[in-house]
Amino acid sequence: MEHFPIVQALCRAAMADASPATRKQVERLRDALARDGSSKESGALTSILTTADRTHEIAPSRIERSRSKAVGEVLTRSTPVPVDRETAAALADIFFPADIQQGAPLFDSIVSYAIETIVEEWAHYDAMSALDIRPSKTCLIYGEPGTGKTRLALWIAQRLDLPVISVKLDGLVSSFLGTTARNIGNLFNFANRYQCILLLDEFDAIAKVRDDPQEVGEIKRVVNTLLQNLDLRRDVGFTIGITNHPKLLDPAIWRRFEVQLEIPKPDFDLRRVIAAHFMKPVQAPDVHLRLISWFTEGTTGAEIESLVRTYKKVFTLRDDNKKGLLDTLRQFATLNSARIKTERRALLFGDSKLLFQAMRDDPILGFTLADIGEVSGRDKSTVSRQLGRGTKSSDSENVNG
Repeated sequence: MEHFPIVQALCRAAMADASPATRKQVERLRDALARDGSSKESGALTSILTTADRTHEIAPSRIERSRSKAVGEVLTRSTPVPVDRETAAALADIFFPADIQQGAPLFDSIVSYAIETIVEEWAHYDAMSALDIRPSKTCLIYGEPGTGKTRLALWIAQRLDLPVISVKLDGLVSSFLGTTARNIGNLFNFANRYQCILLLDEFDAIAKVRDDPQEVGEIKRVVNTLLQNLDLRRDVGFTIGITNHPKLLDPAIWRRFEVQLEIPKPDFDLRRVIAAHFMKPVQAPDVHLRLISWFTEGTTGAEIESLVRTYKKVFTLRDDNKKGLLDTLRQFATLNSARIKTERRALLFGDSKLLFQAMRDDPILGFTLADIGEVSGRDKSTVSRQLGRGTKSSDSENVNG
């Protein structure tokens, strides 16, 4: 064979962590070469197979404890994922620590401290075991869409150096009677076999209140199956559930989770930090970051990121950016009407005097006339005339700058 050295290298690489199916194919190739009289090539593959057998015999068992004390086999990129029997669709996605975005999610200090305690419990597993206690193995993360729940779950997995078996529970639902419960069982059996974190996203898709008169008996059986599998997994591995609709969850579901962590919408200071984080590498003036934070009151981190993207596009495409940030905010509010509160939208598109007054008088924003001029593309004297004489604190140096 002209290119046998390449084939030989491929076989050697494949046998380094071979599944039974892979080994079978290498054996078939060896036997086919032997039948064709290519004894040298056949012998080379025999040597690769023999070496793989010896390596397997002396290697430590793959069933071992990882740094975070998860038990089971080591999950690899070649591990086949279970599929729905009717559609052949994969029941889960797998994310390895190296694939997960670096950096901790941005939350306020209280939430951040609570998250760190979860990680620290696992980092001190041995010390806790000596006191006959164990780290929390179940965590339900809930909050509005865009608050960073899924990113948080993946970051926890990265800190624990464990792969994530991620499943959107609505993807397990089948129109075939009994298939949904079977999919749940197969998924949990798969997760329980490996060292991993099981991430159950969109938890409310299945874990609905069982006495809901709109639900048929099949859903009630599915919820019972989910409860039983959660109970069985408690002593096996770490499970994280995520939901945007906590009120839809069955009370029995809540009782299965030791940690119940709500992710709130960010406050003014955190919104400013989030805006600065997503603004990189653009160096936006602090006055711009403060106004973005003010106008995004009641929004999530994902919505702030979307606004910052609009800002960066304007920064990139406009050579003359003197028109000010307010025009950029109006552009964003027009294209994303649901992402800005009604009161803020009214100020943006209403009388400039009312907008300037609101920015000047808000104690959190703390804008001077110079600040208002910068974000509106006007000079300080023009802003002062716009506000009019005799307005509150209009001639005060500590307010107007």
